[in-house]
Amino acid sequence: MIITRTPYRISFFGGGTDYHTWYEQHGGDVLSTTINHYNYISCRYLPPFHVEYRNRIAWQIMEYPQTIDQIQHNAVRAALKYYDVTQGVEISNQCDLPARSGLGSSSSFCAGLIEGIYALKGQMITRYGLAKETIKLEREILAENGGIQDQIAAVYGGLNHIHINNNGSFSVNPVLIGDQRKQELNNNLMLFFTGVVRTSSEIAEKQVKSAKEKTAQLTRMQQMVGEAEKILTNQNEDLNDFGRMLHETWMLKRSLTDKISTSLIDQIYQTAMDNGALGGKILGAGGGGFILFYATSENQKAIKKALRNLIYVPFKFDDQGSQIIYYAPKEYDKSVFEKRDFIHLQQAHNEIGTTR
Repeated sequence: MIITRTPYRISFFGGGTDYHTWYEQHGGDVLSTTINHYNYISCRYLPPFHVEYRNRIAWQIMEYPQTIDQIQHNAVRAALKYYDVTQGVEISNQCDLPARSGLGSSSSFCAGLIEGIYALKGQMITRYGLAKETIKLEREILAENGGIQDQIAAVYGGLNHIHINNNGSFSVNPVLIGDQRKQELNNNLMLFFTGVVRTSSEIAEKQVKSAKEKTAQLTRMQQMVGEAEKILTNQNEDLNDFGRMLHETWMLKRSLTDKISTSLIDQIYQTAMDNGALGGKILGAGGGGFILFYATSENQKAIKKALRNLIYVPFKFDDQGSQIIYYAPKEYDKSVFEKRDFIHLQQAHNEIGTTR
């Protein structure tokens, strides 16, 4: 059995500059952190004694496919085919927070899945390699729209300034901030679930197409990454300015397309601001999911009361990134999994059943 644990991420500044239509021309910059809520993937080679099925895939549904092509989960099917997994497998997904909610959950899933498959094969992969292969799985093989910050953040973990080069290569630069200031930042952030889940690829598609028309907004959003990092790392800066900048970047982000915000999101946002929040933003592509606010401690009680119909989710920063938390591989004779042997087992099972 292999178990991987991959954190979800919160993106503060620079979202949208990690789309290929932007960074190929201007480079990209993102300031983000991972948090202590995770996606777990457990995987193993399935023992060859289950003649009724060859694979078992557990996510929102339970699947018992005989072949990889029959797997309904797109990412699992694509990954098993790409990495040429020929033996029967059991793959199970557990997650702390809902999918399609703006926390990079799909990238966390894919990164953990790929790392698990490597471990099943007795192989290791670097962080850089894992991030690149997760990007390839989502953006090329699955052909989903979106950026590349989520994959990098989930794999590396921590509070980082991610810089993306024109050719898609990248560097991950930890934000050097004292423990006390980092804890103060953490304490001033509030995370709420709007109750709305959505498919980010559909929203991202429109943003990709509109990038050239939104040069001024994206340029400013990219500049804010360095400015926000300076606030965090300079003790002489007012940390509350970080929250005020979140308000500015949200105003810019919501102007990129009409799919990012909704009347519900606007109402939630204004309610928090009226009760003392200094700023905030919807996370991920937009349209729903989780919404983040920056508010000092004296105002948080009022905000929670005003948004009492929403689920409040406490969190702490995570510095670990994607990792294998349990490693106990077990292999079986590969010949057992060959099609002719499997059919033979099925026939034998049927014959025994008819003689009873």
